[in-house]
Amino acid sequence: MKKQGSTRKIAIVNRSKEIYRGRIFNFVTEALTLPNGRNTEMAFIRHPGSTAVVPLLDDHTVVMELQYRHPAGEYLLEIPAGTLASGESPLDCARRELKEETGFEAEEWVKLGKIHIIPAYSDEVIHVYVAKGLTPSKQNLDDDEIIEVLNYPLKQALQMVDEGRITDALTVLSLQMAWNRLRGANLPAAS
Repeated sequence: MKKQGSTRKIAIVNRSKEIYRGRIFNFVTEALTLPNGRNTEMAFIRHPGSTAVVPLLDDHTVVMELQYRHPAGEYLLEIPAGTLASGESPLDCARRELKEETGFEAEEWVKLGKIHIIPAYSDEVIHVYVAKGLTPSKQNLDDDEIIEVLNYPLKQALQMVDEGRITDALTVLSLQMAWNRLRGANLPAAS
């Protein structure tokens, strides 16, 4: 991990070629000189980034989604998440996705951090938030979204992770981040 002021080298990109341009992400290959001096070629996904939201009702019940995921061939229990639009801030994306997917708006937003969900083959960074002070609004699903909104106490959702009933990696990590933050210090507002 390159830290501020770090002198660690990163790879030098000698050539980059777009193989596929999709609606959400692009697939590229790059010829690289790695920090150890070796040359190689890598193929990976370029992604604009996304957000994930752990929406909490006043009693720490999580508003979740049972969403059909065609590549997995099943319905997965997830938290709301979505891709950043061009020029959109992560917080604005989180607000939009919460409303579109669950039909809720939130008064309070807390940034939990960011996740590199699959850094071996994607540059996607996911910004994770807790949303509190929820009020009902109007759900506005995309044509390819099949979502049923369900509520689970946070503790029960974490038990469902342990039981293998929640398997979406982003949801697993985000729920654990929210639990750790709620058990620890006060939640500072998102900026």
